[in-house]
Amino acid sequence: MKKCIVANDAPKPVGPYSHAILINNTLFVSGQLAINPQTGKIEGDDIKSQTELVFKNIGAILKEAGFCFDDVVKVTVYLANLSDFAKFNEVYATIFTQNYPARTTVEAKLLPGALVEVDVIAAK
Repeated sequence: MKKCIVANDAPKPVGPYSHAILINNTLFVSGQLAINPQTGKIEGDDIKSQTELVFKNIGAILKEAGFCFDDVVKVTVYLANLSDFAKFNEVYATIFTQNYPARTTVEAKLLPGALVEVDVIAAK
């Protein structure tokens, strides 16, 4: 059974998609940007502040679906500039401290002002 997840504490989707889809015991979270849920605007001028907000938004979606960061099994990271890789990892290491999920990191053209986008898959 497929269930659409919408979290009130995460920014509203900016297009025709759900925050996440829950199928059986697996949650597929859409890519999240550093968007402030209250303003709907991208915030943060540096990779660290944007990464923190991205993971705050992902955390809200995970929580809404009954999951947590310990349940994350796969992370895909899109960086506007791969030179931000080390600084991104500094924040990432505070989110995932053990049993690291599988991860892919690529450089990508993102929305104006966005330095990072992250999507995750979580499983129970």
